[in-house]
Amino acid sequence: MKKTLYEDYKYSMQDTSCLYVGAKYTIDEIAENEDILFKFRKVCAESLKIGSDGEDTLETILYYLEPGDFRVQVLKQMRSKVRVGVIKEKKSLFGKKKKEYVTEFMSIPDLVSMSKEEKESVGLVIQELRVNKLALLTV
Repeated sequence: MKKTLYEDYKYSMQDTSCLYVGAKYTIDEIAENEDILFKFRKVCAESLKIGSDGEDTLETILYYLEPGDFRVQVLKQMRSKVRVGVIKEKKSLFGKKKKEYVTEFMSIPDLVSMSKEEKESVGLVIQELRVNKLALLTV
């Protein structure tokens, strides 16, 4: 029997200004992955791991952040944004309303300000974390 691994949303990319990390990575996997920037790996191992298990994914850590959490301050300082999928209602040409998933970037304060019930009602799915490289140097 062949064992398959779930690898969707487990990626890291970077351009000249930002680092993009998939939300399915666990904190331990980020700390061990040589393809991810060293400074980000260090921040994850030291700051984002506080209050969570090393097996928690970025998705669960970001989803359950509380407004007074130290990790919120760290993510704000890195000028992080989260790519999320949400259900939005759109009107068609004929005035008919339909719901569809829309992908958008959400800031950390906006994400934290939403309650768990609000996140469930809009069908929030966290896809990736975007970190500003220049702001990463200040952490």
